[in-house]
Amino acid sequence: MNNNPLSGIPKFGRFTMNEADFDAAVHQALANIPEKIRSEMQNVAVFTQDDYFPGAGEDPDTVLLGLYEGTPLTERGSWWDAGSLPDRITIFRNPILGICSSKEEVVHEVMVTVIHEIAHHFGIDDERLHELGWG
Repeated sequence: MNNNPLSGIPKFGRFTMNEADFDAAVHQALANIPEKIRSEMQNVAVFTQDDYFPGAGEDPDTVLLGLYEGTPLTERGSWWDAGSLPDRITIFRNPILGICSSKEEVVHEVMVTVIHEIAHHFGIDDERLHELGWG
């Protein structure tokens, strides 16, 4: 008998994906954003990082899949262009891999996280994102 009796049992736990493949998933998620939306993004850079490390005063158990840091387009005034650094979106690899058990799940979660963080760039808050199903 050559059949593995355990082959039908789903894999549980953290999915493993190397940094290059994860970066490729983030690049693909960005490429899937409609051009009309991408063209409206202003002065924002997207990065990947292995983990989020909570800062002083934050709950040390905080886990984030992504983070938007910057000034949303809806809050920028005429002063904003005067030497402002780019906004920053960071997608965190290990927390995403920790909740996924397949490549397909990782790709989906990366896409949801990228959309969520880009929405913050456009001034959409977490409450509204949850209402829209992108929480």
